[in-house]
Amino acid sequence: MTIMIRREFLRVTALGTAGSSLSVVPGLFSNKIIEEWDPQRPLTVTGNNLTVQPVLMYSIQAIKEQTSWRSWGDIITGQMADDETQRIMRELSDLASRSDFPLRILPIIKVQNIDETKNIHNNDFDVILVYPATGSGRVLLECCSAKKDNLIFVRHQSGPVYYWYEALSTAYLKCDDPERQKPSHDKNIHVEDVVVDDYNELLWRLRALYGVKNFVGHRIIALGGASGKRVKEAPEIAREKYNWEIIEISYEDVKNRITGNLTDKKLISKAEKLTDIYLGLGNTSLKTDRIFVTKAFLLYFLFKDLMIENNASSITVNSCMGTIIPMSQTTACLTLGLLNDEGYTAFCESDFVIIPPGILLRYISGKPVFMLNSTFPHNGIVTCAHCTGPRRMDGVNYDPVEIMTHYESDYGAAPKISMPAGQLLTFFNPEYGTNRWVGIKGIVRGNPFLQICRSQQDVEIMGNWEILKNEARDSHWIMAYGDYLKEGKFAARRIGVRWDSVI
Repeated sequence: MTIMIRREFLRVTALGTAGSSLSVVPGLFSNKIIEEWDPQRPLTVTGNNLTVQPVLMYSIQAIKEQTSWRSWGDIITGQMADDETQRIMRELSDLASRSDFPLRILPIIKVQNIDETKNIHNNDFDVILVYPATGSGRVLLECCSAKKDNLIFVRHQSGPVYYWYEALSTAYLKCDDPERQKPSHDKNIHVEDVVVDDYNELLWRLRALYGVKNFVGHRIIALGGASGKRVKEAPEIAREKYNWEIIEISYEDVKNRITGNLTDKKLISKAEKLTDIYLGLGNTSLKTDRIFVTKAFLLYFLFKDLMIENNASSITVNSCMGTIIPMSQTTACLTLGLLNDEGYTAFCESDFVIIPPGILLRYISGKPVFMLNSTFPHNGIVTCAHCTGPRRMDGVNYDPVEIMTHYESDYGAAPKISMPAGQLLTFFNPEYGTNRWVGIKGIVRGNPFLQICRSQQDVEIMGNWEILKNEARDSHWIMAYGDYLKEGKFAARRIGVRWDSVI
């Protein structure tokens, strides 16, 4: 049977013979209707599910007198293979039930020879998951794909021992050291693609591959045009390297729609009601004029319209500290936060240096992400700040917020969010327009009130923080709640990015 994940926070539609799939792009905006903003609605899932094709590789080995007749490994008869198939499907069913991202697992395929491997590659999937119990190296290579992702699961103590627990090596697997690079084949299998016994190790690798699948070819609106902080060619790098579709919309094209919303009595009435709901949320205080919040909802209606019209789940806003303010009579800060808290991705500044890492971290973590400016590290502390940011960083709960003015303009509505002390964070920090990203972990130690961007956190860097002095580049970082450094490193190789971690 086909295994699909189930989660109470996911909107589902029927697919497959068992379970459900998620409501995701491209069908996300198919009804062309703006959903009523609802802070209690679960996060919208915008990613397409990751489809996994499991394969059991084995060989039947007949007893022969007075000679070596069997290799290492328990799976040497047809009945043993049938029993192992059932064991694998039970384990994958449990894995799917624990998954926090859209995961679809196809029925297992059993192979003994090269001819039978053809049954694998005729299917539609994203990842081949090979269980090589017994069998030859030629069959193992034919099980794997040259173009799609491959993972290998072998048993040591989790069940019947596998021959390939012993036999896997750099003779078959690629590695990062060119001097040790042995394989002469073109299969897409690496030493880091192997898991021994531990399904948690398998799960985070699949989470990373889910992120990659929804990262490559991403579709995003750039209102006011696409740009890049310190790297003007950043949008072209995203288009060419990651196959992104960046939909550039000028302010001139939407000027009348922005100003029109300000006089639309029905929309104003709706925005006022939503303002009441938002300000009525727990731990929400208003430190600016209420009208700026209402106008942030009017701008939200436009942004949501643009996303629907262009079937895009992400949007970024250029010249957000100038051009859009007189048009909308507020700032975009709160508006972008509202979209992030729904499950979409929305960024200010249209910086395509940081937006690609932001999209990848959003899909890997399954949670809203916060784009921020960082400070020079000292005594293990970095202050992180920006005037826009999500409140729903754990994907469920709303962090406390004061709605203030945007710092630089002292105008509009911008959230000052307080993150929980002790919260574990992951940061991706790209090195301008190069192929190098840095992964960082930190812990929230406080939410100060300095004369800097409104949402601000003092973060203690985990690991050798002094390394970060060399990474102080006046650039943006992207943040998510939780630990996703392993997934980031695993995904980086798939998208052609050099990865370094601060540890």
